[in-house]
Amino acid sequence: MRSSRQSSAYFFMLASFILISIPTSFCAENQKLYAANCNKPFLFLCVSTRTLYPRKLASENAVPDLPPIPNIQYYAPTPEPTFSDDEPRGYYYPSKHKRAMWQLILGIGMAAILILSLVIICSVKRGYHAILWGKKDAMNDRNSAEEMIKNYGSIAPKRYTYSEVRKLTNSFRDKVGQGGFGVVYKGKLPDSNGRIVAVKVLSEAKGNGEEFINEVASISRTSHVNIVNLLGFCYERNKRALIYEFVSNGSLDKFIYDEGTSVTNCHLDSRTMFQIAVGVARGLEYLHRGCRTRILHFDIKPHNILLDEDLCPKISDFGLAKLCKTKESIVSITGMRGTAGFIAPEVFSRNFGGVSHKSDVYSYGMLVLEMVGGRKNFQTGASHTSQIYFPHWIYNKLQQEESFVNTFGDITEVEEDTIKKLIIVSLWCIQTNPSDRPSMAKVIEMLEGIILSLQFPPKPFLDSPTRSP
Repeated sequence: MRSSRQSSAYFFMLASFILISIPTSFCAENQKLYAANCNKPFLFLCVSTRTLYPRKLASENAVPDLPPIPNIQYYAPTPEPTFSDDEPRGYYYPSKHKRAMWQLILGIGMAAILILSLVIICSVKRGYHAILWGKKDAMNDRNSAEEMIKNYGSIAPKRYTYSEVRKLTNSFRDKVGQGGFGVVYKGKLPDSNGRIVAVKVLSEAKGNGEEFINEVASISRTSHVNIVNLLGFCYERNKRALIYEFVSNGSLDKFIYDEGTSVTNCHLDSRTMFQIAVGVARGLEYLHRGCRTRILHFDIKPHNILLDEDLCPKISDFGLAKLCKTKESIVSITGMRGTAGFIAPEVFSRNFGGVSHKSDVYSYGMLVLEMVGGRKNFQTGASHTSQIYFPHWIYNKLQQEESFVNTFGDITEVEEDTIKKLIIVSLWCIQTNPSDRPSMAKVIEMLEGIILSLQFPPKPFLDSPTRSP
């Protein structure tokens, strides 16, 4: 075993050697000497015509007859590489199989890089066009809104940015309701009065921008005690919101049913129900005849009737509204509009007649019947099968001239007449044939008249005869 000092001496000796060219015969003789001194496989230093000699021997002809460096062992790897005759010795070449595998891997990698590059280029190009179209749409929206504000002057509602809507609702924190067309949040205007408002954020854009602007402008023209007041709007591409006055008592449906059930809620007496029915009728009559442009609501139901602190009703949610000329008796709509249970027959099937303002009359009649009955008009959990469909059941009781005392509790004769008047007017409103229904102006006249002047309505179902009030 050599000492560490000897190993270091050989290391420095080897470091002072250089590669020079020597005859092949000399390498062969030294190879035999090294083989004799070592019993293990080794890789001789002279694998070609060059070997190690001191730096001072710079001439190939001045090679001394030196003995081999003793006990320096270089173990060859096992197995040793094989060389073909046409390949120079001293170099290892990979097999053709490995060479083909590396070429395949390289080809797949290059193809993947090419495909990824194309995808990135297409995505960037599409994003660039989307930004351009977005800017164009935003410019059109801004121009439409500014044109509307210019045309309507001081009566046009104020326009808010989406960031302003977020700020006045405190980042949409206080949710007060939700409908089919959006969520309603409670907010506060940043004015000196700090008015409380209801902000309805539309969940889905309806129609194109021009229709939205026209709808907002038309509703802003309305000024009626029984229609919720529109204070402002937001219109930024697909972000749209309506800002209404806040109505403290919420929607009518909370006063009709107990939460989660269809049991009668005793918050409304006959006088209050009558005032609500008359107020909603006046609001609808104003939309149909009092505006410069006729507005058909198409979604009259308890959920869309708001009650203020005095329980005065206000019609809200014009998300399905249709604007038309006052002289137009029939309007064209695409698809079905409204809520199940309140949709007029002609809305979902033109076989029953044309769609018109009489479709709102039908929805109004169903609303009043639910308010009077204190339950859903169609209730599968009724105690008797005859009571499943409330309009049919109440019509039979009215036809048989039965007393309503047992039905509506301990009521006076005046209260019974009020309830009976509401029922008769409602049954006229839900006639299957639109031409048999009264207009809202006629409804108000019937409600404000005496009960003896009312005619008994025909059966308001598909087999009912045609008759006018």
